[in-house]
Amino acid sequence: MSIEEALERLRLDTEFMKNVSVWERLPPRPARYADFPADLDPRLISALRSLDNAPLYTHQVVAVEAALAGENVVVVTGTASGKTHCYNLPVLQTLLADPEARALYLFPTKALSQDQAAALGEFLEALGAVEGVPVRTYDGDTPTARRRQIRDEGRILITNPDMLHMGILPHHPSWARLFENLRWIVLDELHVYRGVFGSNVANLLRRLRRLCRFYGSEPRFALTSATIANPKELAEKLIEAPVHLVPPDLDGSPRAEKHMIIYNPPVIDPSLGIRRAYTLESMRIAERFLGTEVQTVVFARARLTTEVLLGYVRDAYERLGGDPKAIRGYRGGYLPLERREIERGLREGVVKGVVATNALELGVDIGQLGAAVVAGYPGTIASLWQQAGRAGRRSEVSAAVLVASAAPLDQFVATHPRYLFENPPEMGLINPDNLAILLRHLRCAAFELPFDEGENFGDFTDVEGLLAFLAEEGDLHRSHETYTWVADAYPAESVSLRASGDDPIVIQDVSQGRPVVIGEVDRAAGPILLHEGAVYTHEGRTHLVQRLDWENALAEVEQVDVDYYTDAAESVGLEVLEVYDADEHAPARRAHGWVEVTATTTSYRKVKRYTHETLGYGSIDLPPRSFETSAYWFWIAPETVDRLEAEGVLLPPTDYGPSWPNAREAARTRDGHRCRQCGAPERDARAHEVHHIRPFREFGYIPGENQNDRLANDLDNLITLCPTCHHRVESARGKRTALSGLAYSLRNIAPLYLMCDPRDLGSLAEVRSKSTGGPTITIFDRVPEGLGLSERLYELHGEMLSGALDMVRTCRCEDGCPACVGPVGPGGREVKELTARLLEALLE
Repeated sequence: MSIEEALERLRLDTEFMKNVSVWERLPPRPARYADFPADLDPRLISALRSLDNAPLYTHQVVAVEAALAGENVVVVTGTASGKTHCYNLPVLQTLLADPEARALYLFPTKALSQDQAAALGEFLEALGAVEGVPVRTYDGDTPTARRRQIRDEGRILITNPDMLHMGILPHHPSWARLFENLRWIVLDELHVYRGVFGSNVANLLRRLRRLCRFYGSEPRFALTSATIANPKELAEKLIEAPVHLVPPDLDGSPRAEKHMIIYNPPVIDPSLGIRRAYTLESMRIAERFLGTEVQTVVFARARLTTEVLLGYVRDAYERLGGDPKAIRGYRGGYLPLERREIERGLREGVVKGVVATNALELGVDIGQLGAAVVAGYPGTIASLWQQAGRAGRRSEVSAAVLVASAAPLDQFVATHPRYLFENPPEMGLINPDNLAILLRHLRCAAFELPFDEGENFGDFTDVEGLLAFLAEEGDLHRSHETYTWVADAYPAESVSLRASGDDPIVIQDVSQGRPVVIGEVDRAAGPILLHEGAVYTHEGRTHLVQRLDWENALAEVEQVDVDYYTDAAESVGLEVLEVYDADEHAPARRAHGWVEVTATTTSYRKVKRYTHETLGYGSIDLPPRSFETSAYWFWIAPETVDRLEAEGVLLPPTDYGPSWPNAREAARTRDGHRCRQCGAPERDARAHEVHHIRPFREFGYIPGENQNDRLANDLDNLITLCPTCHHRVESARGKRTALSGLAYSLRNIAPLYLMCDPRDLGSLAEVRSKSTGGPTITIFDRVPEGLGLSERLYELHGEMLSGALDMVRTCRCEDGCPACVGPVGPGGREVKELTARLLEALLE
């Protein structure tokens, strides 16, 4: 059955259509062509014609002309628009004219490298230059025996940032011929070089250009990107040089018809705004496509969701009479051979469906998929369009369905669908001067070449102090105005480009006695994903974590058959260390600066598949994780607090009465200083919370007028809970105030203004902050040393408050829900209205 027939069935399904927010048909677009650049080598033109790639699209001509004129170029056009010609043509022209010239192609993944090597080989064959311009791929899969031959022969070297970082720059004397003659550096998929990864790659390019200058070369750059709001700014920050922008409006490539559908799961509790689980709805929609023989990709936002959805889709496909093995998973953490096998299966049609994270978002050749189901808004418009573009890359008609979750971001998009089609995409932000990242790359750079006193590291000028620090640490030796590497360590080996910290946790399957490595996760995610008792899912197979060796970054797992997954969460504390800027002239006073965050994971819960009911709890015994980072916070002016407390919009801090201190201590003693829900003990001198089973405020205590605090603080009404379980219980009860409702909405809407994952940001709401003395909301970068995200939010303060008010006011729930101010319970009525009134007061 064709994709058109599958779409027609959906359109005729009234139950499906009543939950569709928008069904946008993007019509086909004809191609726009331009004449070949006047100075383009005739041999290249002949090769293009022989491959039926002539004439060139308008954007290709503009890009090639700028590159041939000696400029760095960044090309920003849609999926399958022929961006490769924008850099292949000027690179090949340079290499044809100069037999010694070399080029370096960098792709973010090995899979992309292999795809592009095959495409370039086909073009060189048409050009008759396969022997004259040898193309060689150099990555972690390259046999050791072939590496020297590749160094000697390759005129176009295709690799990835990780291999450049680990296998090329530290061994640059072996690559002298490449560096001496390097004329072009190609950087594909620019939009992925943001956040931690982009900040690391910017420093990697500083090291690369430093070595090029040492060997006497000054290569130019050609960059390509999906549509983002600041491609020129991001490109120039990455390479620290001016670039010529070829914008999306010059895109001359044709576009096939695409149907873009936004589906909002049905509401099952109108008063609370609770909707049917988006994971189950995504599974049902994928089942509709797979049942009509449409090859389908399902995108999920996180590893855990990917594996849960993989199980759901496999079960659904088996019910249809299909082979569940034809449905595969694809995410980071899978081993390279697994991923290559899945890619090949998709191209050959053996794999009928794939459930993936954004690891499959990039332009890996996976053949002709008819439909893409995006389970939850992926966090950025650019990512959404990239994922939607994986369907229909070679077909005439395709479909992409965004299934909204209950998260505020998703509900904002579902209720404001024009945001996707009319608003400019978000900005890609990086911070190459993040101290933790910069220092690690300075160590690598010093290993590669000694530093002279007064030498800069790219645009970073304050190098001297960091070099002196490394000398004190024993890594460098200062002599004759030069800093030389003297440590025994090989620094690149301990630096991950995709993490802000070092030492990812390696996961070993010990089911068969002999350990087998099946994946790895960042150390920061270890307490949540790999605590002892956690269910770790890999390719649909469930494993139970038997042991986590935190010091040696090793998790041992055994394969098990369980019908639940685990969910852990962190509680955080925060201390302001330094204020960089502040504005205290409005009702909402704001500041940004430097803070220390302490994150503690103390418990987890077991969640049954499909029904999502809680089966039980467990404790986590791991040390707290502390780090310094940048933050933005705002607090409410004292006079505004007094007025809002008088109006009942804000609640003053609870006075638990004179009986509270003794009652609290008695409850903790009775419970053995352990959480009654998960069993976690108190540690590191931090006392557990003591929770009122019946809310304290219901007892009507009035200081000086009654002694109802004694009733509320009766031992039978108290229970000891760890911070994580306490947060869960409060959330389940629906306890929420205007301040917590505002914090919830801001934390969830902030990523709309940044090109970041919601998990890149953390937040904390305090009724009385020790740093400001008033009600305070803090949003901080979760990456140690910060990436500049919170500083940008400080600048967008007013705009973000206005956006939060719009989100709260336009939400269709009655009293508050997960899409606006968070879930509310019986005692939380009016929270939505109070949050809106608080926002209006802050915007006065």
